[in-house]
Amino acid sequence: MELNYRTLGQGQPFVFLHGIFGTSDNWQSFGKALSDQYKVYLVDLRNHGNSPHSQEFTYAAMADDLKVFIEQHHLENPIILGHSMGGKVAMFFAVTYPDLFDKLIIVDIAPRFYPVHHQQILKGLGAVKIKEISSRKEAETQMAEYISDLGVQQFLLKNLKRTDHGHFDWKLNLPVIRDNIEKVGEAVPTHHPIEKPVLFVRGGQSDYIKESDEDDIYRIFPQAKIATIKNAGHWVHAEQPEALQDEVLKFLQ
Repeated sequence: MELNYRTLGQGQPFVFLHGIFGTSDNWQSFGKALSDQYKVYLVDLRNHGNSPHSQEFTYAAMADDLKVFIEQHHLENPIILGHSMGGKVAMFFAVTYPDLFDKLIIVDIAPRFYPVHHQQILKGLGAVKIKEISSRKEAETQMAEYISDLGVQQFLLKNLKRTDHGHFDWKLNLPVIRDNIEKVGEAVPTHHPIEKPVLFVRGGQSDYIKESDEDDIYRIFPQAKIATIKNAGHWVHAEQPEALQDEVLKFLQ
């Protein structure tokens, strides 16, 4: 699958992978801040953003998409950063293709299994009468019955697009994501440790990476470092971008 992407800057390739329900836009500001030192690739994963839709929505498929992307663009020793679901994609890629990357940065996700916890978001997205609305405000109002947090609403509404006929539609492949949502929590398999530098960054106010996850992290990635960003929840790059940038550059340099 040929993924949609945009690039910024010049230098060693640095690939960014967004989380579930996200798009490459989520990392644009952060990527721009690093583009004076790296050539940043902001990628839309399959069934998200402007990348193609597919009935297959698994980490194995997304890891293969990343392999194809790296080969198509002749990326040598890329650094790969993934947030949440994008972090799982990066880890699946690393254990499947350990020779195709330089360093890995995983933002607020561990290798373990996670139970489904996106039910309210799916209900909120499903509540939007996508074929009938005439404005983003209508979508926001319909979604608000299930999702009260304004920030989450605005994040999800970035997935709205106008069709050629002037109507609205979703960029993301909502039916396939909904039908495969249990797969998003899948644990990362490994048959041997990955001896590459890896940085795990957790939000100090997030419970996505717990102390109990550290043994798993070091078993799969023996060279891993774990950093905690204070006053940040799961959306580390939105809540504490400068602190995250400091940790990333310290790790890379």
